[in-house]
Amino acid sequence: MKIGLRILLSYFLILALAAWLVLAVFVEEVKPGVRATLEDTLVDTAQLLAQLVADDVKGGDLAHAALLGRMQNYAQRSVDVKISGVRKASLDYRITITDARGMVVFDTDNQDLGKDYSRWNDVYLTLRGKYGARSTRTDPKDEDSTVMHVAAPIMDSDHIIGVLTVAKPIATIIPFIERSQAKILRRSGWLLLAALIIGIGFSIWLSSSLRRLQRYADAVARDEKVGLPELGNNEIGALAQALEAMRIKLEGRQYVEQVMHTLAHELKSPIAAIQGSAELLTEDLPAAARQHFLNNIIEQNQRQKQLIDKLLALIKIEQQHSLEQHSIDLASLLALVKADAHVRLQEKALDLHIELAPDLVRIKGDALLLRQALGNLLDNAIAFAPHGSHIILSASQDNQAIALSVSDRGPGIPDYAQQRIFERFYSLARPDAAKSTGLGLPLVREVALLHGGSISVSNRAEGGACACLRLPLP
Repeated sequence: MKIGLRILLSYFLILALAAWLVLAVFVEEVKPGVRATLEDTLVDTAQLLAQLVADDVKGGDLAHAALLGRMQNYAQRSVDVKISGVRKASLDYRITITDARGMVVFDTDNQDLGKDYSRWNDVYLTLRGKYGARSTRTDPKDEDSTVMHVAAPIMDSDHIIGVLTVAKPIATIIPFIERSQAKILRRSGWLLLAALIIGIGFSIWLSSSLRRLQRYADAVARDEKVGLPELGNNEIGALAQALEAMRIKLEGRQYVEQVMHTLAHELKSPIAAIQGSAELLTEDLPAAARQHFLNNIIEQNQRQKQLIDKLLALIKIEQQHSLEQHSIDLASLLALVKADAHVRLQEKALDLHIELAPDLVRIKGDALLLRQALGNLLDNAIAFAPHGSHIILSASQDNQAIALSVSDRGPGIPDYAQQRIFERFYSLARPDAAKSTGLGLPLVREVALLHGGSISVSNRAEGGACACLRLPLP
């Protein structure tokens, strides 16, 4: 399982668990909270009414008490109002009054007159000077049938002469509770969805950053020319910078060791030849022999200079990880490459044909590096082409890339050399016995990689070799 998916699942699991715990506590607290609010309201109402009916209860003639008559009429009234989206169609208070013995002397519903309420908690506790309240189910099996009763003492000076109880069914507040719970769950669902979207976005960002860093590491492992991806100013970006710094140090150390080793190895031969010729020149030699050894010293010194110059050029290109590409006129570029090789072409009486596709006018790249790369390919073709033959320098385009090719009529590439021709300092023997530096094709390969392209050398069916530099389409 990918790390981004693991993080997302872990994040969502923790979020869901936390949401479940919070909602479970919060939703469960809605009903007790509403019931507590209802009880508080009943306490105030009971105390107020108990104070108002005290004189009527003390007088004893409740049947003709005007206030109690109004209470009786209250119970018969109907309403039609909406409270927070919940419709209310009836008045739900039930008011009962009991005397000092706990006997019901007034009931707005006229159901329990004369009954003994002395053992009900609301009356029993209130008659003893305590807070009296109870919740009683009208249907023992149905919790929603609960009716809350809150009592208040009816006082005559400092004596309790009765108890007034205000009752209200819990069912009347259930719609408000359900509405509140529904709103909480709905908004919690949206919050959970938003958190999930944020988590998915973070997971995608993290996975994308890690994939870019992984692709960068894979490209470095394959010795490709890649720059460090832009990963932002964060921990992943800092990790990428650290990896890049480590790569540069390791590559630099390894590169210097490799260059010094190969350069020392390649310089041994010309140095030995120069030293041998110089030692022989100390002897008394004929003029022709002396001139031969002098020419050998000059030739080997020139070979050393050429080797060092080409190696420095290759090192410079290898240290580049990116380049600025510009629009290049292709016909002008190929003409410059031909002009650079004019003298060498004349020396072997070679005819260079330029074949340019009519619809291919401009390419993107570094003109100097491409000129140098094509020049190296043309140098190889000139070295192996038979005297008086012709070389083709062509440019074409397909759906995938632009191909710049150099073809000759030489002996082609031997099978044993096919896998080694791009190795540094590896070269094939030339027909004129001249020694190559073995750095031309490695330089072309580096130029191709910098442009995001490739280089290949293959044998032609009609004889000779074809070197093809492929560049991505602009």
